[in-house]
Amino acid sequence: MASGGSPSFRELTREECDTLLARNHVGRIAFSYHDHVDIEPINYVYEDGWIYGRTSDGTKLRTLAHNRWLAFETDEVRALFDWQSVVVKGALYILEAAGARSEAHDHAIELMRRVHAEILTQGDPAPHRTVIFRIHADQVTGRAASTHG
Repeated sequence: MASGGSPSFRELTREECDTLLARNHVGRIAFSYHDHVDIEPINYVYEDGWIYGRTSDGTKLRTLAHNRWLAFETDEVRALFDWQSVVVKGALYILEAAGARSEAHDHAIELMRRVHAEILTQGDPAPHRTVIFRIHADQVTGRAASTHG
């Protein structure tokens, strides 16, 4: 619980944003199609300006095929006025096992296996999530709140 002082708010530096993105592995993607907006949680790995993740085939991907631009957010919340949050805006790219982005596909799997070794193996806890993607961090902003000096 934060102390009883007045909260202060500040912008995070890009380095602080990158550190927070790399430290966490659960975030949310927000995307829209026409006048419909959706937000969904995802597991991810962040490296060198890219968010890597996986999903299952379905409505989300059909929507993103029409508009690849999305927002992504992750946060660390310790108390009401003790938190950090990063928002990334960028385009989503599907990574195929073969073709021009096959190296990126293999690299994404390698990164995700550092978090959970059984991804895309017999022991995969979510075997239906076979679509590998990455999001380029075109715009990155972060905010923090604190009641500590």
